[in-house]
Amino acid sequence: MIRQWETVGWFVERTNHDRAGCVRREGPAGMIDRKKEPVRYAVEVVGADPFAKLLGIEIEEARDGYARARVSITEELCNCHGVTHGGLLFALADQAFAVAANTLGYDGFAIEIKINYFRTTRPGETVFAEATPIDIRKRVSLWNIKVTDAAGEQVALAHGIAYHFG
Repeated sequence: MIRQWETVGWFVERTNHDRAGCVRREGPAGMIDRKKEPVRYAVEVVGADPFAKLLGIEIEEARDGYARARVSITEELCNCHGVTHGGLLFALADQAFAVAANTLGYDGFAIEIKINYFRTTRPGETVFAEATPIDIRKRVSLWNIKVTDAAGEQVALAHGIAYHFG
């Protein structure tokens, strides 16, 4: 058994790699085997990203190859024009992408993500991001991340490529 310790946010996370390549993480969610419980791992470990929490991003739903995240827009999350900052929408799309890419039973890391913005949102609105796969291969996957408002109107569209290993 190989043990590595990393400081992640406010807690210390221990990663155990056993001889079969199984990764188990200890943290606020306790021990989660990403190969046996990939969706739980994606939600409780990847979904607990400290930056996403700082922004108020929450995972609403996750299943094999899918994740939906949301954020409520406040004045602090807007730019100088009083509309939602593009960086927040990018972070929301990235978090949904990260969780979805990690529901497959092996680690998924973004190697590319791009976004196009279509319309603005304002304080008081809630924005959602849904990540679904376009193509999943052995080492890479391509994802579609649709960002919408509460009425289902498209706010932005992102595409991401994840690298998988483990």
